[in-house]
Amino acid sequence: MTDSNIPPPDAASPEALLAQVALGKRAAFETLYRDTSSRLFGICLRVLNERAEAEEVLQEVYTTVWRKAGQFDATRASAMAWLSMMARNRSIDRLRAMPARNTRTPLEMADDIADPGASPAQQAETLTDRVRLENCLRQLEPKRHSLIRAAFFEGSTYEELAARIEAPLGSVKSWIRRSLMQLRTCLES
Repeated sequence: MTDSNIPPPDAASPEALLAQVALGKRAAFETLYRDTSSRLFGICLRVLNERAEAEEVLQEVYTTVWRKAGQFDATRASAMAWLSMMARNRSIDRLRAMPARNTRTPLEMADDIADPGASPAQQAETLTDRVRLENCLRQLEPKRHSLIRAAFFEGSTYEELAARIEAPLGSVKSWIRRSLMQLRTCLES
């Protein structure tokens, strides 16, 4: 079908009504509103979940339609697609601008939500364990204390430690193994 064979839009079609609204015809605007507002309101309400907010957005949409009806291009989209997209986009903009009250958990549910942080009891236990570990580390010879700290707290490899203190790799491994056994005995007592 060529462009010359396309039938003219129905006088009551949204496309024809938008063309008349672009010319400032109030009756066409009223008809367009009556014919399309329920569908657009449904879109707004679905996005916003609040009737009052959806009504305000719908009013903004039709205010924009009155001002920008001349920008509608029937070759790019149908009138309903243009109106629906406008309603959806305005609703999303409103949703983003709203305070995050919809994402907050009701106070009644606060007891059911796990706190990702450690409890005071866990924090105290961790501190106690840390103090005990420090005391046990101090009981090691200074050289072995340094090796354990470098290997386990700084992430140094046995090879790096052997090169750093200029000692055979086997000796470094033995010193660290014996030091760990001494630490375990100290921590278990």
